[in-house]
Amino acid sequence: MKLFGWLKGKERGRGDSLAQWRAAWAEAVTGSEEGDAELRRQFEAATVGHPDVELETEMLDALDQLRETQRRVSAGELPAVETHHRVIGTDVCHFSAPATLPTDQGQASGRVLLTGTKAVFVGGGRTSATAWHIVHQLARIERDVLLARPDGSPAAHFRFNTYADAVVAAFLATHLKGPRRRL
Repeated sequence: MKLFGWLKGKERGRGDSLAQWRAAWAEAVTGSEEGDAELRRQFEAATVGHPDVELETEMLDALDQLRETQRRVSAGELPAVETHHRVIGTDVCHFSAPATLPTDQGQASGRVLLTGTKAVFVGGGRTSATAWHIVHQLARIERDVLLARPDGSPAAHFRFNTYADAVVAAFLATHLKGPRRRL
């Protein structure tokens, strides 16, 4: 068996139960916390005998952080992050996390900052800002958050280091870009 066949076989060996759990987690992230207890029960059942569940544990932590952020926002309390980056000017920063630009040839590393008016990437010798009014669609795929213009062209693509940063950034970005264009 070739090396890449072994890797694929190893992933398959993790079992359908973890794949099903990941799919349930992805649905839970876009839904309400009503099914979170059941998701945790499924996690316990699916991970019996699986010594390497670090990724899935990270996903559960992400769900917890997302729920806390959702509760705060529904209570009218947007997070405020103190930052001294000049690029955001007088805007209040609501989110800050390390990320890369995977579509950039050099895959620049830096920080993503979300304000009430824009999403900003600072680092790797470059700065870019995407105003919320040009963002038509937003998608999160694993640890990536993609912002698209009305014509479908990319406005920004951020890859976060953790699932928690990605799901919280996607939630806040959806909230910050406004109800008119929320998906």
